[in-house]
Amino acid sequence: MKIVAKKKLWKYLFWSGPFLITVGLTVGLISEQWGLIPLVFLITGIVISGLGIIWQSYETNWWKRRSTQAGTNALVATLAVLAILGLINFLGTRYHLRADLTETQLFTLAPQSRELVRVLPQPVKAWVFDVNQNPQDRELLENYQRQSSKFKYEYIDPQTRPGLAEKFGVKDYGEVYLESGNKRQLVQTINENERLSEIRLTSRLQQLTNSTTAKAYLLQGHGERQLSPGKGAISQAVQALGDKNFTTSPLNLGETSKVPQDAAVVIVAGPKRGLFEGEVKALQEYLNRGGNLLLMIDPNTDPKLNSLLQEWGVRLDNRLAVDVSGGSVRLGPATPLVTEYGQHPITKDFDNGNSFYPIARPLEITSVPGVQATPLLRTKPYPNSWAESDLQSEKLEFNEGKDLKGPLTLGVALTRKQTPKSVSTPQPAPTPSPLPSPTTQSKTSPAPPASPAPPTSPASPTPAPSSQTATESRLVVLGNSDFATDGLFQQQLNGDVFLNSVTWLSQQDQQPLSIRPKEPKNRRITLTTTQANLLILLSLLLLPLIGFAIAIIIWWKRR
Repeated sequence: MKIVAKKKLWKYLFWSGPFLITVGLTVGLISEQWGLIPLVFLITGIVISGLGIIWQSYETNWWKRRSTQAGTNALVATLAVLAILGLINFLGTRYHLRADLTETQLFTLAPQSRELVRVLPQPVKAWVFDVNQNPQDRELLENYQRQSSKFKYEYIDPQTRPGLAEKFGVKDYGEVYLESGNKRQLVQTINENERLSEIRLTSRLQQLTNSTTAKAYLLQGHGERQLSPGKGAISQAVQALGDKNFTTSPLNLGETSKVPQDAAVVIVAGPKRGLFEGEVKALQEYLNRGGNLLLMIDPNTDPKLNSLLQEWGVRLDNRLAVDVSGGSVRLGPATPLVTEYGQHPITKDFDNGNSFYPIARPLEITSVPGVQATPLLRTKPYPNSWAESDLQSEKLEFNEGKDLKGPLTLGVALTRKQTPKSVSTPQPAPTPSPLPSPTTQSKTSPAPPASPAPPTSPASPTPAPSSQTATESRLVVLGNSDFATDGLFQQQLNGDVFLNSVTWLSQQDQQPLSIRPKEPKNRRITLTTTQANLLILLSLLLLPLIGFAIAIIIWWKRR
């Protein structure tokens, strides 16, 4: 009787082990502090439970039972599965692996955005003052945050935190701001019709983290594209330059006769009249001192820049670039569609994207010592494209001997090393040593005593070599300016060609270049009424009849 009572006592004692473990876990989880008290409960419960299991197995030969072995195997397998799942979750929190299977990579940041975020010099936070958290906007911000721990974002309700909203000057729901240190900048205002833009977010992020600005001058006075909104203007291009931290100003070389010293790049956009000789020389001098020039020259114009272009090995072809490839994009034969780009920083991320150039002229490139040329834009090969010499004929056809077979070069980037001339500094003239007289001096006779040297004149300085610093001049020539005008600037890669050219010319190569917008391709099938009726007839009548006929044939054979 005493033995049975003793066994019951030990049994109840061992049941206190799980109870103590539960108490320890409860105390630790609720208090969120794993101090001495929860650890004592846990350790005591684990020890008692372990001793209970050992005693129970010793008394009943529990480990030798077949059911125990099967249960143990199941327990070990379950623990192994849990351990594997826990390891997978741990690795998933530490390392992110995402696959974007969309054709245009809609859910992946552009290389320029990734590069900019990864090298952030200081923490940046995006504040979205909105009540609703749009999944598309949140996914974009998550993509930025995955690139660097220095980028964070937060959604704020202006009504619940009016002080913070007043600090940023929030006026309406949907405003998105970037903050870094003491600097804040408005990105855009989002709503149901306009979602958060990667292009704007990256541009504002670049402006916020980069304190330097570059000055771009746009030549005026010869019928160039106007800078303010209007027909054939490039106001959207000018605004985009401002978004990329450029300050723009018009330049009239007829008034100043010299390119300003602070010019990072000079843009000549579609001049209709020729430049004066003095203006051309001013541009040449600007390039000779390490300047950077973008020329966008349309057909049927003569800007009188042949002397400048000849120094760089570029000749403007007076023929018209024709593209008759057609395809799904019908732009007309006088609007070449370019999908082939040169291996250059301006076009390195274009892949096989589209850009088009209404009324363009080809360029002829010849090798010049010291100048490195890289074609940027090339049309399709003949017979899809050629340079047409007869601009009056309505019928476009290739004429051997007059026309030029494609592929044609519509844009080229050139670099040239410039070594400034040595600067002479006056040095004191050396004191001339007295020369012996040839009539009195002989090999055996001593030299006459030296007479005092006369004072030297400081008017004849001797040039001393100074250190020479080599600089690089850059030139981009495009046979068209229409592609950058309002309305066409935002189409396909047109804006990227312009912005990337200016950014590369400004020699701020550490800045990310332009980001082209990602748009889902339209895969819809457009059917005519006849085609739609035929499809309905086939799917609702013909196909069921075919299936029914096959079923009858099979039944007849098996009958």
